[in-house]
Amino acid sequence: MTKIVLVGAGSLQFGIGMLGDLFQSPHMSGSEVILHDINLEAAKRTLKVAQDYVASNNLDFSLSATVDLKPALKDAQFVVISIEVGDRFALWDQDWKIPHQYGFKQIYGENGGPGGLFHSLRIIPPILDICQQVMDICPDATVFNYSNPMSRICTTVHRKFPELKFVGMCHEIVSLERHLAPLLGVERSDIRYRAGGLNHFSVMTDVSYTKDGSDAYPDVLEKAEAYFSQKPGYSEVLNASRKSGKSIETEGWMDVDLSHIDAIRPWSDRWLFAKILEKFKALPITYDSHFGEYIQWAHDCADHQGILDFYTYYRNFLGLTEPAIEPVLKERVVPIMEALLGAPTYEEGAVNIPNNGFIPNLPDWICVEVPANIDENGIHGIAVDIPVGIRGLLSNQIGIHELTAEAILQESRDLVIQAMLVDPTVTQSKGVTALVDHMIAEQSPWLDYLK
Repeated sequence: MTKIVLVGAGSLQFGIGMLGDLFQSPHMSGSEVILHDINLEAAKRTLKVAQDYVASNNLDFSLSATVDLKPALKDAQFVVISIEVGDRFALWDQDWKIPHQYGFKQIYGENGGPGGLFHSLRIIPPILDICQQVMDICPDATVFNYSNPMSRICTTVHRKFPELKFVGMCHEIVSLERHLAPLLGVERSDIRYRAGGLNHFSVMTDVSYTKDGSDAYPDVLEKAEAYFSQKPGYSEVLNASRKSGKSIETEGWMDVDLSHIDAIRPWSDRWLFAKILEKFKALPITYDSHFGEYIQWAHDCADHQGILDFYTYYRNFLGLTEPAIEPVLKERVVPIMEALLGAPTYEEGAVNIPNNGFIPNLPDWICVEVPANIDENGIHGIAVDIPVGIRGLLSNQIGIHELTAEAILQESRDLVIQAMLVDPTVTQSKGVTALVDHMIAEQSPWLDYLK
């Protein structure tokens, strides 16, 4: 019997989505699934939805909910983490807006820039605590992380626990995959592609036609403007949702139906995306809101309306939608579990693991997002050929990743200040120390450990 622990399962979006993926897998039938959350009532809410689905579909799963992680981890083979601390959106607002008051420009504030730093400082310590318990109780388990900031979390965890089988998972690569076939005018089975970089800072590295192996990247670059400049973005999604009073599903592994949206701003959500295409001849896998968090010149060319509308829609979608268990694959972790348990070997599009030479110019210790072969012996990253210009952008992240990890592991306020000063998006020294001290005080108790 396979034992799986979902940490943070009180979140309906995460818990229900992950359970739906497990329930449709014949390989996972008979598994014990434990829903863990520090909020027992929230975990029981998810449990009730899951139990009703299992009963109505006559499935073979053992389900329970708990706030006590240690006994839950005993004999666990897989642990899936998706947590936040405190009031997610209230703290996110602080990460994004308070640095602006001190003169620091950032376009989003979740994964990169000052906001990404403070988000990391809050969320990584509890994840390290979870990983310590895994090392103590079930050290052979594979741990999957869905929390952000992904690359900084994974980098810090591997620095403290180098023997832990810890892998970061993100479905952002679908933002690329769902567009490639229609852009090229072929079926999905007619193309093969790979992408790589850092999480939310990744580009397509190659794409080819399966019929003859020929390079399809020139065709992508030729057709990208006509295709992407006319695609709806989150401004259009938000407007459509406001008119209808209904949310539009924009997440998940594959298709998103936006065919009913016709009034479109050119390059909506993709002004920076277009600049990367033009200047670097590389196709980003995600929108301005994510990609631009890492680039010091992104603020003057990103689609700020689209970014604000994305945040508004994301907050409203999470707050107003009641997720339901559906027989549709939402994430990619279950196929990885299946392969680790002996299902056929396959190539997964994106995992976050230590670099170990997969991307030149980056140190082995930084966690990168690359494709991987999955089999019963583990997760084996695949080297990708990142264009030299994009490698330059990625290299700018080395210092901030290292100092974020060391500031947390050494519990050092001084290293937080240094982390700010090496961040490529921070272009002034004035106000750095004041901002750090303001955030430590404002985000108590989560940042109280910084001395």
